[in-house]
Amino acid sequence: MLNVPKQGFKRVAAFGEVMMRLTVPGVERLSQASRLDYSFSGTGVNVSSQLARFGHEAYLVSRLPDNPFGEAAEAYLRKLGIGTAFITQGGKYIGMYVLEKGFGARPGRVTYTDRLGSSFNTAPEDTYSYADIAANIDAIHFCGIALAMNDSVRRHMKALAYAVKAAGGLVIFDCNYRPAHWGDGGYAKAKTHYEEMLRAADIVMMNEMDAMLTLGMETEKLDRREQLEELIPRVAKQYNISVIAGTHRSIHENQMHSLQGFLYKQESFAFSERLTFAVHDRIGAGDAYTCGILHGEFQGYSPEQTVEFAAASSMLAHTIEGDTPMATEREVLRAMVESGIDVER
Repeated sequence: MLNVPKQGFKRVAAFGEVMMRLTVPGVERLSQASRLDYSFSGTGVNVSSQLARFGHEAYLVSRLPDNPFGEAAEAYLRKLGIGTAFITQGGKYIGMYVLEKGFGARPGRVTYTDRLGSSFNTAPEDTYSYADIAANIDAIHFCGIALAMNDSVRRHMKALAYAVKAAGGLVIFDCNYRPAHWGDGGYAKAKTHYEEMLRAADIVMMNEMDAMLTLGMETEKLDRREQLEELIPRVAKQYNISVIAGTHRSIHENQMHSLQGFLYKQESFAFSERLTFAVHDRIGAGDAYTCGILHGEFQGYSPEQTVEFAAASSMLAHTIEGDTPMATEREVLRAMVESGIDVER
């Protein structure tokens, strides 16, 4: 039995792969570099780490190889404050990817190794104790990136989601569709699996593009804001989802981005102010936004407070080296005040 957190804070697990990130120094290309810096990341790592920094009891549900790579990854997770009680050992490999940072007109580039052979993606049916995990957490987070891996991972996701739902916990699903992972005809392949996860979910991260491309919804609207305001309520009603949140991003010159968050709850939208900021490292910023939404929901913020907090959380994540968001609740609240936004507690 895990500890019971204080009021307003939750025991949250995230299901996902731990990957070794190999980063090319500075803004060099891989062909130029003579060394690579490594760390460990993944959506589940990012989400559980950020929620731990916000004060929640956060765990990762995953499988690591029983070798020095797995040992190093687990030590890294503990350093981030992530609970490892639901991590199992097995298999031989850890997924890896190389990140080349973009600059100016040149975009960043991510190159994956053969991640389908990793310990996580080859986990057999008896790897996770769904009932035990469900009995010891208040909520669980899933991501569309894991959903794209293979049928075995999908079975684990769905079984765990149903177990948590049956135990009275919250199910969180981030659509996070990645075309490269699904391959040709990916939207058609993904639709049924996405619909199953959406029917199980209480809180969903998505925008109007997910509704149109992944779910096949149609609209005659041309403006993104108008598409969002038409389609997201339809998604919430059709799949019985309590909260849907996401962002709209604009990319400018000189590493500057603008971001506006939205939250749809109780048949009403709340939008954050549009924040414009310099970008140091973009990867993981969406996970920081997700965690801001979850923290606001768990703490009982109003929708307006929650979406402002989430947008500021994402903004700060763009300033951090590496995938994993590192801001505390106090730092996010301070960033909101400094941006002319306030939250009453």
